[in-house]
Amino acid sequence: MSVKASLPSIRFGLVWFVKTNIIFDNCDTPKEHIHPIIVEKYISRFLKYGTLLSTYALIGSVLLQIFARFFLANTPSWTEEASRLFFIYATSFAAGLALKNKYYVHLDLFFDRLSERAKKIILVLIPVLILSLFVLLSIFSIQFILLGHQEFSPSMKTRMSLAFCSMFIMGASISYFAFLDLKKAIKNSRL
Repeated sequence: MSVKASLPSIRFGLVWFVKTNIIFDNCDTPKEHIHPIIVEKYISRFLKYGTLLSTYALIGSVLLQIFARFFLANTPSWTEEASRLFFIYATSFAAGLALKNKYYVHLDLFFDRLSERAKKIILVLIPVLILSLFVLLSIFSIQFILLGHQEFSPSMKTRMSLAFCSMFIMGASISYFAFLDLKKAIKNSRL
């Protein structure tokens, strides 16, 4: 799929994003109003349970592989690939939560030496760059998922689109929390 073919989907995504933001900010009636805190709560809960389930499945598949190596004649061939898939999903689900809870590493050594104006600019610029990168990742991961729907994994015989969905989950969740950080940074900075 070319970039020109993906432009309508980008346009649709931007229109949807603006409309949902208007719904969040400018609703008068309680029926139409979807509070952003409730949306954030459900997204966070989805990511938390996805991280937990993926991590438990990763532990289970590794334990099964260890058990099979010591006590069975043949080890299942799919456990290594399943472990990889569960690790990828655990990382993808947890990435957005890490951004939300500010678990990523910050280099305060350089940041503290900057002027107040430069600090305010950087605090706005970082979420803008993160948001733009991961919105692009989310958009183009959809094309990747569609391409992977035709391929199958070697040992588990599942569609590769299942593995590629993790890219969309990571991109969309980081984009959402980067947008919230950007709104907060713009509100807090008076450039």
